[in-house]
Amino acid sequence: MTKETHGESSSSPKESLVIKYFKDFAVLKETRREYWGIQIINMLDCLAYFALLNIIVVMLSDDYGYSDKEAGYVFTVFTSLTTICLVFFGLVTDKLGVKNATYLAMAGYTVARADLLIAAYMEPGMLRHVMVVGGLILMAPCMAMVQTIFQSANRRFTTKKSRGAGFNLWYLFMNVGAAGGGFIIDILYKEFGLPRFHVLTFALAMGVLCMAVNFLMIKNTGQLYGPGEEEEEEAGEQEKEVGLIGAAMASIKEHGLDQAAKRFFRSPLWKLTVLIFLLLGVRCVFINLSIVAPKFWLRMIGDDASIGALQAFNPVLVIIGLILFIPLLHRFKIYNMLIFGALITALSMIFLVIPPAQGWDVAKFTYIMTICFLLVLTIGELIWSPRLQEYTASIAPKGQEGTFLGLSMVPYFLGKTILAGVSGHMIARWCPEYPEGEATVGERIAAGEVGYWDSPYAMWLILGAWALVGVLAAIYFRGWFTKDMADSKSEEAAA
Repeated sequence: MTKETHGESSSSPKESLVIKYFKDFAVLKETRREYWGIQIINMLDCLAYFALLNIIVVMLSDDYGYSDKEAGYVFTVFTSLTTICLVFFGLVTDKLGVKNATYLAMAGYTVARADLLIAAYMEPGMLRHVMVVGGLILMAPCMAMVQTIFQSANRRFTTKKSRGAGFNLWYLFMNVGAAGGGFIIDILYKEFGLPRFHVLTFALAMGVLCMAVNFLMIKNTGQLYGPGEEEEEEAGEQEKEVGLIGAAMASIKEHGLDQAAKRFFRSPLWKLTVLIFLLLGVRCVFINLSIVAPKFWLRMIGDDASIGALQAFNPVLVIIGLILFIPLLHRFKIYNMLIFGALITALSMIFLVIPPAQGWDVAKFTYIMTICFLLVLTIGELIWSPRLQEYTASIAPKGQEGTFLGLSMVPYFLGKTILAGVSGHMIARWCPEYPEGEATVGERIAAGEVGYWDSPYAMWLILGAWALVGVLAAIYFRGWFTKDMADSKSEEAAA
């Protein structure tokens, strides 16, 4: 999709844009069955991944006996290792190929999930601790490999013409899986009465199905070309990207360390780095959903809280938003929408910092404010997250788009690592779990026994302030961030 729209003489411009969004998928008819096989694997894997991700911090405490702080540390090991593996496992995927890499990743997933499932039945002790940490360590490279597999397969199994629609559909399938994963949590726990760790049993089944689909549908793993595209691809082989580390080393070798540093601070890459760190708090607003929010909901609402449904609410809204709003948002300037969406995301936290009035039902109040928070969060996420990718591409020098786009993914994984490390301390400080038989933090708040600065609302205020300060800084330095954009002149005219 392009930023400009043409032929909007129909009676309803909004309708024509939505229809155009669906018509864009028509180009996928030229793809092979391998593309559709990867989308099935994508959805099955996301069902398992999000079901586990959204409950893992709760599982670490309830099923494996870790305190809030210990659970945060264990999850930090997992997220840190996943981040590191992302740097290297693209090479592994390229070496093995999509089909073999999928077998390896799913086999590793199966072993890791089986290990964690067995550990849940074990008595507390060092052996169980080793098995839990070992299972998560094994799962990390598999998770990183799966991400590189999807990126590689979506590119390899689409033509240049169908690539944009191919990635859009992949994102839709991912959110369908994310929504389903959330509902699975509640179905297993509330409908079947199973312990929450049985999401691992479900994840095991999904891994086996993924391997079956891989065997049945992934046959031809060669690059798919449209008419005339193969010649263009061969002509462009000479302009290969050296990567971020390679480019840095080459610059130091050619100019010396001092001059290389000066060139970096004058480059678009420096601007992107600054923007990424300014928006780190905004990215963490979304990450809170899987790291901080589950325990908050359980301790404010009760053990029967529908945390899976609350987790599913965001991807359901994303699916609706992708269909209704994304076609319209392309009509606006990149940086304006990036900052506007980030501001909305940061301000969504306001619903979680407001305490209930005395005598109100804390559980119902938490449900209502959470739904309001998720609604506003999703609107902001739909606006700013895609714009970050566009902004990155617009300032990247020719031939370095991949390196810049790779760097733009750092905030998600870096933010998850940082937040995981401090989340246990924050939960233990502001939303603690009390011994069985004692009043929960939600009940104590309802009774007026907890002051604001000792309540979970103070925790959300701190996290929200972190996000808002970064956005305000990005607004203040707008001129500097947009100076080297490909459409900087139009950006300045729109200011």
